[in-house]
Amino acid sequence: MSAVFVTFDDVSLAYDGSGNAIEDINLSIHEGEFVAFVGPSGCGKSTFMKLCTGLHAPTTGAVRVDGEPVTGPLKISGMAFQNANLLPWRTTLDNVLLPLEIVKPYRHQFRKRREEFVGWARKLLKTVGLEGYEDQYPWQLSGGMQQRASICRALIHQPRLLMLDEPFGALDAFTREELWCVLRDLWEAQRFTVVLVTHDLREAAFLADTVYIMSRRPGR
Repeated sequence: MSAVFVTFDDVSLAYDGSGNAIEDINLSIHEGEFVAFVGPSGCGKSTFMKLCTGLHAPTTGAVRVDGEPVTGPLKISGMAFQNANLLPWRTTLDNVLLPLEIVKPYRHQFRKRREEFVGWARKLLKTVGLEGYEDQYPWQLSGGMQQRASICRALIHQPRLLMLDEPFGALDAFTREELWCVLRDLWEAQRFTVVLVTHDLREAAFLADTVYIMSRRPGR
């Protein structure tokens, strides 16, 4: 079995005046594992994801990624959400390239290595079936195509940890299941670690190695 990559030790998080969102979480995620969290709305699924990536700090306990305490936003993670959130003034290709303009160390190399990075983006877009749409703007793409581009954007800087917050929730059933296969193929090829948050038990069972069912708030 691969090494432990993400660890939660007795983690709880309380928002101001509203009690714990999650409580006494203890778990380990191995490198290259695909993990899904399923539960009712408000149970803390998205909170768990934000703790993993350093967007929130726990009230008690400790979160570690690759053996190091998480003390701020992780540069080794990529994220995709229910809404693709593509920038409307940028083409599909330029939206995918965006993290390389922002994330260290790539942002300091972007101008010099732009041609190489464009090659990375085109390869990803081809993998998810968007070859030929590189110069299209978000309003020219269907919802499913936008979500494919969003996944490419999350993967372009070659993260070791991919966080997915209900990325297929707004799509029709046919498109959703098609994208399950796209994501599974990408994961099989690259074996990055994935944490998926979803309401859909079928989605979790199809995609993930391990499925955690969370209780109502506070999530456990």
